[in-house]
Amino acid sequence: MSEKTENASNPLDVIKWVVAIALLVGVVTANYLYGDVSVLYRALGAVAAVVVAGFIAASTSKGAQFLLFAKDSRTEVRKVVWPSRQEATQTTLVIIAATIVVGLLLWLLDLVIVWGVGLITGIGA
Repeated sequence: MSEKTENASNPLDVIKWVVAIALLVGVVTANYLYGDVSVLYRALGAVAAVVVAGFIAASTSKGAQFLLFAKDSRTEVRKVVWPSRQEATQTTLVIIAATIVVGLLLWLLDLVIVWGVGLITGIGA
């Protein structure tokens, strides 16, 4: 695609984004203003408004690009070869052991440095 067509913005898209954002702001405002109404009704209204705002946002060019990206991402995740439970457990144990070893080495290095600084400055235990 050329850069001109890729960055071209439909004026109707701007209006759709404003409406979608206004719906979401309206949900937050209504939830605050109608705090005395049943939580069930507020939740149902909020879910309905968010779904409508999502459909409006999805009908824009950026929304369509996002949906395509999400679909492609899902396809790529299905291609991943996940490790078996045994492989995951073994890898976790190796990482824990390496963390403990490095932690001990850093602790010993800290002790040596504190001892050396204490000798040089005359301060210390």
